[in-house]
Amino acid sequence: MQSWIPFLPEQASTFASKVDALYFYLCGLTVFFTLLIISVLIFFFVKYRKRAPFEVPRPIAGSIKLETLWSVIPFMIAMSIFVWGASVYFAQYRMPKDGMEIFVVGKQWMWKFQHSTGQREINELHIPVGRKIKLTMTTEDVIHDLYIPAFRTKADVVPGRYTSLWFEPTKPGRYRLFCAEYCGTNHSGMGGWVEVMTQTDFDNWLSGNANQVSPVEAGKQLFTTTLGCATCHNADGTGGRGPALTGLYGKTVQLEGGGTVTADEAYIREAILNPQGQLVVGYQPIMPTFKGQLNEDQLLQLIAYIKSLSPGQSSGIETAAPASANNPQAGAATPAGQGAKSPDAQRSNPLNATAPQPSANGSGNNAAPNRRGNQNRQ
Repeated sequence: MQSWIPFLPEQASTFASKVDALYFYLCGLTVFFTLLIISVLIFFFVKYRKRAPFEVPRPIAGSIKLETLWSVIPFMIAMSIFVWGASVYFAQYRMPKDGMEIFVVGKQWMWKFQHSTGQREINELHIPVGRKIKLTMTTEDVIHDLYIPAFRTKADVVPGRYTSLWFEPTKPGRYRLFCAEYCGTNHSGMGGWVEVMTQTDFDNWLSGNANQVSPVEAGKQLFTTTLGCATCHNADGTGGRGPALTGLYGKTVQLEGGGTVTADEAYIREAILNPQGQLVVGYQPIMPTFKGQLNEDQLLQLIAYIKSLSPGQSSGIETAAPASANNPQAGAATPAGQGAKSPDAQRSNPLNATAPQPSANGSGNNAAPNRRGNQNRQ
């Protein structure tokens, strides 16, 4: 749908018309009250002007009805803005469980996208029309901000954490995307395009770029071979020296001290980079950090693999094409191992502090956490 205001970009997502309606409501209120206040001021200037040098104006008594009126009306207007704005906000920032997930890494000065089937893109994103698209985003350097005007959506992309954004495109076309946060010398050039395609065209595009390894498969390679995580985390879902990760994603993890945490992307990332930060009940704090050994792409790949071990979750392995290269697998674990655990703890599915203690030469017991992940920067 083309916006009826000439200077606005066209409406190309399910959010666009809702955001525009709220925007024009705010603009209308602003114009109305600006004109009202100016008109009342001019009227009072004329009505209560001084007519004679020694004229004493008649005193004006207060009015409960008038004071109530000018308190209630602004309150109702303010509440309408709050309720309307909150409804639009929650609609945009409550992530759909059935969304097609795409990983995004920002860096000076480009956007890197990776589809769940492995296709990688730089400064260009191909997506199907009429599908819910979820972007899981992070950055390798400074704060960026992904902004797609035609979709009326934007979100900060922050180093060291994950942020999410979703939308549902409503019409095929080619739309601009920008970085909306000043990020250095070439900030103005950090843009790109979103190519919205019909489902058939998108499937053809996927099949023509199907020679790349999916994030789940790349994460599995890191997990089982490069980092040697499977040495301490059994692949049969029962746990080993470290806890089993089958069914971990989206579950509640019991922590030392009585706290709990939901195993989402942020938790899994933190458990890999700072395993001593949130210790899981029943496990020794022997996992070394992998900070500095994995780049953002590799972290996203590991997370995608761990998510794929939780059937029924949106793990990043859903694709628009029917033929996905990634089938969820039972039993495997995270990049580390853990000490002995009690039978009760064996039934939990946490990711935390699970690797063997490194020896003086940097190697672990029964595992190889000192082996470095590939540092390839796409």
